[in-house]
Amino acid sequence: MSEKNKPQKLINVPGINSICLVFITIALLTLASQALAAPDPQTIGDAAKGLKLRSIGPALMGGRIADIAVHPDQGSTWYVAAASGGVWKTDNAGMTWEPVFDTYGSYSIADVTIDPNNPDVVWIGSGENVSGRHVGWGDGVYKSIDAGKSWTNMGLEHSEHIGKILVDPRDSNVVYVASEGPLWSAGGERGLYKTSDGGVTGNWCLKSMKIRALRISNSVRTILT
Repeated sequence: MSEKNKPQKLINVPGINSICLVFITIALLTLASQALAAPDPQTIGDAAKGLKLRSIGPALMGGRIADIAVHPDQGSTWYVAAASGGVWKTDNAGMTWEPVFDTYGSYSIADVTIDPNNPDVVWIGSGENVSGRHVGWGDGVYKSIDAGKSWTNMGLEHSEHIGKILVDPRDSNVVYVASEGPLWSAGGERGLYKTSDGGVTGNWCLKSMKIRALRISNSVRTILT
């Protein structure tokens, strides 16, 4: 090939190829960043319309379930007492849940009992019924007459920990409460208590100071073991 036909170098500067490569890389990165830029808020809003918040917990200590009560006639309606999380209700067998006790005196719930004669009447005992250093205490016994929509404190505010609540199936005004009392100190309201007026007057009669179990039988109103 003659000298005239040989390709000529337009620029002959040491390192020019490296400099060109750097500029090309910067240009490509700029284009890529523009392509990956966040969409406008309207686009994000449209994409998020189908998303719903869902619970992925609780776990470990916060997830203790203390008691469950199922509606006697509507098997899809449950009340769940969370040891450190109030009272929850479902009307569709657990597909969705509603907190029904968040605005009341205790977050720690030990027992939930449905009146066998009137399922709209629900009793709960506050204060988890285990003897551990991690437990929360309660402020007595609560009663709902509208299926958990509202609650009234029916007394035993110094019980701190409720072991069990039983409603006499022959007379809903007769209710028994097994109270553990304070865990780490003397005093408080502890033992087996009874009301004969559905707790209306707040007069709870102390029946026994020693109780390990409580149940209703057909022949005897209470059996202590």
